[in-house]
Amino acid sequence: MSTFLLEIVTPERLIYSGDVSRIIAKSVEGDMGVLPGHIPTVAPLQIGALTVQHDGKRSHIAVHGGFLEVRRDKVVVLAESAELPESIDIDRARAARERAEMRLESGKMHQDEVDYMRAEFALKRALTRLDVTNMDIVNK
Repeated sequence: MSTFLLEIVTPERLIYSGDVSRIIAKSVEGDMGVLPGHIPTVAPLQIGALTVQHDGKRSHIAVHGGFLEVRRDKVVVLAESAELPESIDIDRARAARERAEMRLESGKMHQDEVDYMRAEFALKRALTRLDVTNMDIVNK
């Protein structure tokens, strides 16, 4: 089976590096699949799970924005932040989800658009973390 190198990098460190046979990323235009031989592309990413297929298995990585660059034989994800399922604190993610939901439900938020958008992003990040940990459990 044909593969390509996938690297997921944040400003702090390399999160993932390995040969994969396919990825599915959440670009701002929608889900984007990449297979070996994909044409060179650069796409902005939204907050979401990056699905990685390797060795006949699927795994998921929480990616919180950034860019995906497809090269001839390599894909680089330059993420604002990214987390492997095993590094996600589920209790902390649940608490973050609850805090964001409470902030969004309070009527005061709508007065300050920036605070509202920050709460929406916090909720998306928390939900992505929880989704990735649930997907990882299902695929084992």
